[in-house]
Amino acid sequence: MASRLVVEGVEAGYGAVRVLHGVSMEVREGETVALLGTNGNGKSTLIKCIMGIVTPQAGAIYLEVDGARIDLVRKPTEAIVSLGIALVPEGRRLFPKLTVEENLLLGAFRREARAAIDANLAFCFECFPVLLGRRRQLAGSMSGGEQQMLALARALMSSPRMLLVDEPSVGLAPILVSRVIAKIKELKEQRHLTVLMAEQNFNQATKIADRGYIIVHGKIEFEGRSAQELRENELVKKYYLGV
Repeated sequence: MASRLVVEGVEAGYGAVRVLHGVSMEVREGETVALLGTNGNGKSTLIKCIMGIVTPQAGAIYLEVDGARIDLVRKPTEAIVSLGIALVPEGRRLFPKLTVEENLLLGAFRREARAAIDANLAFCFECFPVLLGRRRQLAGSMSGGEQQMLALARALMSSPRMLLVDEPSVGLAPILVSRVIAKIKELKEQRHLTVLMAEQNFNQATKIADRGYIIVHGKIEFEGRSAQELRENELVKKYYLGV
């Protein structure tokens, strides 16, 4: 099924505080799109709007599937997950007092994924061998890098077609950031996923992005039609790449 995620003129915030100001963007099937910006510029708020965690005050968010438009605004989060959109949240948001395997199984509540639990579990353990060795270990006792791998694997348990990854580099050592970003690229290719990744590490994100957007103070300030366009943008070079 051909699909496209579209965000049009979204305004959103928390109470009286407006965070997003007329944000528009799209993610087409099979792409890896980077949403780039430093902390506090609205990346996570936009991801939460797409997932139904935050309700926009204005604008539209919809999924196009074979020409049919599915409105996501005011749809409950579980219904959005059921459409095949999975979130790897900022800070991982695991259940620390449950085991690795229990966390993975909780990712498979989507009806369409239940029949594939065994196959998806085997795939996750193949992709992340460290999780297999620690399947009985409590998630909260693992390192930050291992927890990020678990968060990615948990999202894959829902058999998604689109993966939203929010700040995968937060709290990780530089070498682990590189490994996590590379793993996202590998999983995308293996599972034929569409990926939207919100990230502040411009160098790492542009290694795997097909194209992307730069968000500044809740507004899209630049749309790069390729990773090269992103890297060559003067705003990026001056403020984010130290050129």
